[in-house]
Amino acid sequence: MNKEDVNLMNQDSIRSTVKDLDLVEKRREQMIKAAIALFKEKGFHRTTTREIAKASGFSIGTLYEYISTKEDILFLVCDYIYEQVHDRLKATIDFKKPSIQSLITVIELYFQFMDEIQDEVIIMYQEVKSLHDHAKTYVLEKERDMVSMLKWVIVTCVPHEITAKDAELLANNIFVQGQMWGFRRWALQKQFTIEEYIKKQIHYLILALEIEQDQIADEK
Repeated sequence: MNKEDVNLMNQDSIRSTVKDLDLVEKRREQMIKAAIALFKEKGFHRTTTREIAKASGFSIGTLYEYISTKEDILFLVCDYIYEQVHDRLKATIDFKKPSIQSLITVIELYFQFMDEIQDEVIIMYQEVKSLHDHAKTYVLEKERDMVSMLKWVIVTCVPHEITAKDAELLANNIFVQGQMWGFRRWALQKQFTIEEYIKKQIHYLILALEIEQDQIADEK
């Protein structure tokens, strides 16, 4: 599947017999919130569409007016989670005044948001394998887009030249480190608060970038 095919795959590609787009958005938002709660409790495979419909506040017949399969709901959940992460990242980036402190702020807020939605992130990574190939490719492409945003921040904000290859690796490291707080919280929370975790990860990043602490202090 090429890039054009991926771009065509989105929430609008999920079949709905309802033509009122505002109502479709409202009902799907209800489904997404209900599904996330149920997936946290029971997992995707043990949750039924009837349970999702009931938790959403409408009948199973009404639910099927907005989706075709349970996998459609999983796709909507994954898409919703990535949109939340994308919007939060975009809102934190200072496009006008890039600096190393801007990079640190982006990382701090990204990690904090991962702490807020850690259960949702775990659901997504556990269940994305259940999506059909087109939907799975779309979701993974959205992840690449967010890593690219982080890469742009690194290249723009680091006060010395950094190769695209190194920036790509660092962007992936930051992205995964944020998610790791959710995956490994059962162990990490025994030793670190989220604030301590963020501080340590940023410390190691600064060391890797060979940035002097006084440079950071000058920007504050």
